[in-house]
Amino acid sequence: MNKSLINLALAAAVTLAAPAALAADKLLLKTPIAFSTSLPGLGSPIPRVAKQLALMSSGSLKMKVYEPGKLVKPFEILGAVSSGKINSGYTTAGYWAGKIPASPLFSAVPFGPEAGEYMAWLYYGNGLKLYQEMYDSAGFNVHVIPCAIIAPETSGWFAKEINSAADLNGLKMRFFGMGGKVMQKLGVATSLLPGGEIFAALEKGAIDATEFSMPAIDARLGFHKLVKFNYFPGWHQQATVFELLVNKDVWNKASDAHKAIINNACKASMTDSFAEGEAIQHDALIDNVENNGVTIKKWSPKMLKLFKDTWAEVAVEESADPFFKKVLDDMNAFRDGYALWKTNAFLPRH
Repeated sequence: MNKSLINLALAAAVTLAAPAALAADKLLLKTPIAFSTSLPGLGSPIPRVAKQLALMSSGSLKMKVYEPGKLVKPFEILGAVSSGKINSGYTTAGYWAGKIPASPLFSAVPFGPEAGEYMAWLYYGNGLKLYQEMYDSAGFNVHVIPCAIIAPETSGWFAKEINSAADLNGLKMRFFGMGGKVMQKLGVATSLLPGGEIFAALEKGAIDATEFSMPAIDARLGFHKLVKFNYFPGWHQQATVFELLVNKDVWNKASDAHKAIINNACKASMTDSFAEGEAIQHDALIDNVENNGVTIKKWSPKMLKLFKDTWAEVAVEESADPFFKKVLDDMNAFRDGYALWKTNAFLPRH
């Protein structure tokens, strides 16, 4: 074969290979989400992440976001991503408590870390390592990336004032995460409902009270129309982490560039979601009082002590699971060190 024919053959091979290589470097994340994108700070971060993925990758990496229930139901996202039915999902680890006892520790912890401390543990402590280890050891084929975080939530919406443990006993209440186990020990019948189902449950009397999120988010769901006592502080969720789950086979095949773009877009989203949540709560509080007839209540020191003491009991019981204990011990050790910094560097609360 002469030289010109060799050159033509090589050129043809390169031409044929180019589209295949380009196609191989493209990635579309089909991402069902657990929270409506209309909920600020809760569902709103993920469309912004999708936009950034496309911009930073010049279109080679895209994300298609599916509203709750449109592709996969919120409580089925983990299983669907792990099995490969979908290649990604946006949710919160606290939804998997029935499958993985330690999972709520990567979402929200009663009397636990605030957002800055949580991120410090995740990124510069052992948090991220343990987060991935949790899914691996439980047999789920997913890669996890923290992708949003919000500040403290309200402690709940009630139809009547709660002044003692006796006032809680017998209530039916929607409650999330480990805080729900605290409430159960205090006589509350708890259920974990997706956000879109809570109003109807209140309206029909299936539940008497609820907690869900921050005031600006709760306002979108209209709880103030049915229950008028809104309690603070959110002892059960001083910060809440949200996760992007990617099927591990898909993640492992992704290019280093795409992995870096996803990681950095989610890390930016942690900052952005926290800032958004912090910026919009005061207007919602004012609107609730001035226009919606809501009474803002603060838990008494006695009630907060009751919640904290009950959480200590729950933590001991849950630590019967070895991995739960491993994570909680690590988090608490980090927090002990962080407390030395915090007590010296931060102004005391008024």
